[in-house]
Amino acid sequence: MAGDKTLSWSYTEEFPIEGEPAVRARMRGIELGTDPVSPAAGAALRLLTAAGGAKSVAEIGTGTGVSGLWILAGMGADGVLTTIDVEPEFQREARRAFDEAGYPGSRTRIIQGRASDVMPRMAAQSYDMVVLDVSPEEAAQLVAQGVRMLRAGGVLVVTHALWKDHVADPARRDATTVAARELGKTLRDEDRLHTSLLPVGDGLLVAVRQAR
Repeated sequence: MAGDKTLSWSYTEEFPIEGEPAVRARMRGIELGTDPVSPAAGAALRLLTAAGGAKSVAEIGTGTGVSGLWILAGMGADGVLTTIDVEPEFQREARRAFDEAGYPGSRTRIIQGRASDVMPRMAAQSYDMVVLDVSPEEAAQLVAQGVRMLRAGGVLVVTHALWKDHVADPARRDATTVAARELGKTLRDEDRLHTSLLPVGDGLLVAVRQAR
């Protein structure tokens, strides 16, 4: 007999221990109306960053710094996080979170602007990881640029890939759910990528760019 998957999901979500700077950043993010990654999704980002030995990570969607703190925690002392957001208030809070966690300014590069304008100017095949922490519709528009930026063996991560648990329900046909569902299929069917869908937080779509 199958176990209680809901219970297992709850246990998985509660398993990571989130540091105080991230907890405070999360609370500030919720107050400002952002949707920070869950602690389990953050821990998965840290794991992916550490496993790949990532030194150069680009994050689209700074928020108040929750996901950035998890990513930085997985990087070595020489790793640099480049994070892009259109909202200056979010980025001020993210800088506050990074400072509270003790990361020097040299470890982060915060860029204010629209990702659709900034990403095309970023170097191709130069990043170990690209994280799209944005809505599914925006992720669908940016994913090609994200793949372009990745080096061979680099990792692409898309948050909100299960979109509030709607993606698995074929009856859900709203625009956001369809965008998340179609993006998953697009990456799954892309020959250049090895893709998996992780059921942590609101879902993480993870793809590795093949060395060819």
